[in-house]
Amino acid sequence: MAKPKHKRYNSFKGARFTSTISTSLVLFLLGIVALLGVMATQLTVYVRENMGFSVVLNENATDAQIKSLQNRLTAAPYARDVQYISKTDALRELYIELGENPEELLGYNPLRPSFEVKLHNEYAEAAKLAEIANTLSKAYPYIEKVSYQKDLIKLVNDNLRLIGVVLLGIAAIMAIISMVLIGNTVSLVAYSKRFLLHTMILVGAKPSFIRRPFIRSHVANGIVGAIIAIAMLGGLLYYLSNEMSGFAALLDIKILAYVGGGILLAGIILSYIAARFAIGRYLRTDRDKLYYM
Repeated sequence: MAKPKHKRYNSFKGARFTSTISTSLVLFLLGIVALLGVMATQLTVYVRENMGFSVVLNENATDAQIKSLQNRLTAAPYARDVQYISKTDALRELYIELGENPEELLGYNPLRPSFEVKLHNEYAEAAKLAEIANTLSKAYPYIEKVSYQKDLIKLVNDNLRLIGVVLLGIAAIMAIISMVLIGNTVSLVAYSKRFLLHTMILVGAKPSFIRRPFIRSHVANGIVGAIIAIAMLGGLLYYLSNEMSGFAALLDIKILAYVGGGILLAGIILSYIAARFAIGRYLRTDRDKLYYM
């Protein structure tokens, strides 16, 4: 009689091991999708915050007027960085780029002093830039023009939104797949115990009493699976950081902690829901039908 018992014990351990590994792999994939979403968000902010506009001043603008405008731009809520470029600086930059000095050819410096303004993320929109340009032009008559690449900004924003929608769709699909896979894994374990579940009902056990140990067991599996998934994700990030220069700059410890916490929470919630539904299915099934399931 000892051999069958030992065989059943090994079978149960094997089922739990399979459930834990399946859960960890699913959560690992979910973690990758979450990290892609986080890095896409950071990349979006980085790209948008490197957008900006140029304020070209009239040649006759005085130092006092330039200082006044500089103070206005620096204090503006939309400005992340403001850089003043004098006529001399502009000429030097042009000489470095072209290798020729237009002042020697023309006899005078044709360039204008200007400000280069980098924007905060939330202001990198064509409509907001048009409003800013209009406000500045009206307030400061010595501004010759406010220039920005409207089409490029619109194209970048459209592409970034598309990337966000695609990643959100992938995350939703992965969540559904995760729920189905974990549910199927838990169902296999519940299936092997279906007659035991029905026997407990016959002796008067309440459904909540029957569910409790199974739910606890699978939630524990979910926690272990989440820890394994976090370790795998950490190993993957460590490998990529060593192999790809600049990859570590996209990682933020605080955000990584949130992702890890999200994986752990997802492991608990998905395992709880899957176990509850899987056990409930067999509790509602007649004994005669259990033989044909």
